[in-house]
Amino acid sequence: MWDPTVYRRFGNERSRPFADLVARIGATGPRAVTDLGCGPGELTRTLAERWPQARVTGIDSSPEMIEKAAAEPGGVDFRLGDIAGWRPGPDTDVVVTNAALQWVPGHQQMLARWVTELPSGAWLAVQVPGNFGAPSHRLLRAVAEEFGVAGVLRESPVDDPADYADLLAGAGPGATVDAWETTYLHLLPDDGAEHPVLRWMEGTALRPVRAALTEPAWADFRTALRGRLAPAYPVRHGRVAFPFRRIFVVASI
Repeated sequence: MWDPTVYRRFGNERSRPFADLVARIGATGPRAVTDLGCGPGELTRTLAERWPQARVTGIDSSPEMIEKAAAEPGGVDFRLGDIAGWRPGPDTDVVVTNAALQWVPGHQQMLARWVTELPSGAWLAVQVPGNFGAPSHRLLRAVAEEFGVAGVLRESPVDDPADYADLLAGAGPGATVDAWETTYLHLLPDDGAEHPVLRWMEGTALRPVRAALTEPAWADFRTALRGRLAPAYPVRHGRVAFPFRRIFVVASI
């Protein structure tokens, strides 16, 4: 279960990669634009503002996220759906998927299929987190092992930029690909009540663990993880420096 309120705790930090990704899309007059893994919808609505003539659709597998997204105005059609089962239409000229494909097993094969199904001239823009080797995730896996729930976590489910570039370059001789990575240094404010990195992780990486544990076990898990995160990400000047690597690829088919 996704909690839109928890996910949006660090909305400014989470929105920066989306803006950097979409800035590289060169489409001028797309007919249909699809945002796969749209979440609570704020970022999807910026696509409708950029391309007001396009039919913009946001798709997410979380009923809670879609309910939140559909409750706000903005000229976007929000739908509940599974990314793994999505297929582009003949007029799908732009596909954006931001921080979503890491949840989809075998998404590399899915991307390869999309580039064969998208119309000529379409744009495909992908961003996935690349921080699975960071201290936050190493500590998460260690504590999960101790609590017997390591099996619910993902083991480095994404590739490097060069791998995605090679995959999408196979779309055809006319395909152009732009792939890169960025490590954002998020300075998360410390409110004194909870460690900022733990609060960040509750919105994403900790969801499978929370679902696998009872309420008392979850409380113990959070306490244990908090104790590991505090020395790894110390508070300085009222903030915690949280480096976060992200991987981008934009292709014109």
